[in-house]
Amino acid sequence: MRTFRLAITGDFLNDQGKSAYGDLGFGEIESCPYIDHHYIMDHAPRANEPTYWDNLYSMELKPEHIRNIDALVVLRPYIRATVFAEGAGDLTIIGRSGAGYDKIDVQACTDNDVLLFNLPNVLNHSTASTALMFILALAKKLLPSDRITRQARWDLQPEVLGMEIECKTLGVIGLGASGRELVRLIAPFNMRVIAYSPHADPAQAAALGVELTSLEAVMRESDVISVHSNLTPDKYHMITADHLAMMKPSAYFVNVARGALVDQAALVKVLQERRIAGAGLDVFEVEPLPAGDPLIALDNVILTPHFAPATSDIWTAGGKVMSKRILQAARGEVPDNVINKAVLDRPRFQDKLARFVQNQGVITS
Repeated sequence: MRTFRLAITGDFLNDQGKSAYGDLGFGEIESCPYIDHHYIMDHAPRANEPTYWDNLYSMELKPEHIRNIDALVVLRPYIRATVFAEGAGDLTIIGRSGAGYDKIDVQACTDNDVLLFNLPNVLNHSTASTALMFILALAKKLLPSDRITRQARWDLQPEVLGMEIECKTLGVIGLGASGRELVRLIAPFNMRVIAYSPHADPAQAAALGVELTSLEAVMRESDVISVHSNLTPDKYHMITADHLAMMKPSAYFVNVARGALVDQAALVKVLQERRIAGAGLDVFEVEPLPAGDPLIALDNVILTPHFAPATSDIWTAGGKVMSKRILQAARGEVPDNVINKAVLDRPRFQDKLARFVQNQGVITS
């Protein structure tokens, strides 16, 4: 039996050193006799440290965090090339707890013989259902209706008159897994669905009843736009001020993907000037959203803190999948969902992973 040393970023914890999110689903990791795990407390909150939350999405891994470990599970911190300034040492595997990996230098992982995998499917339904939540809440003017009810201003009913989405046009930007799941969820509303997704399979789109088209057509023709694209350097501000200017005045904009896909300043401007009907945003260019950000002052926007898809069920389900992938690596097996497949042919990586083949015969329960 060979010990598999695992580090987990501390942003899974609360300021008492316990799980911040209920059952993290790490039971198989915790009970495995050959996995020795610990949390990186530099990334954990401390009592009476309010600045922690200001830096929640800008934390980074440092070289000292990867010393003397074989694997890493990362939630929010950046993994830049500087992490490997002293080399990767024994680090063999990085598991990203979520689908997006735009905060991880993938090439640096490969160059240092470290495999990166993610959890691409765990959040598909919850992300899509979050988009549907935004769409219905915006179309039905849920927040303005709640507001006038609390103010006993029933005379303002005509001012919160919503719209039906049935038979309207939904534009999906990014017809990946969560985008396709939104298409499935929206089916009972008989919407026309169009999508901009350059790498989508036309046959698969056609089977879903989705018309693939240009980004410009999606922006012009849609009554509701929902963004589901991944973020890569070439997609930074993919949705520009010119694109936002193409939207119908009655249209709504939803983003459950990444804030940097959109020129946020331009989005703020069209919302301030009422050139679109409203927006639902779970993601932002700067996270956490600064206290004085102009989005906060707008009454035609629903804001959630990059967290709406992260239900208690999802934390547990994601942790269980992560545990299975880590157990694969701890047995010297290549885990599923490899991002940097080029690393698989590198002799140094192969040697590092092979150290754990002897664990395959160990009984874990």
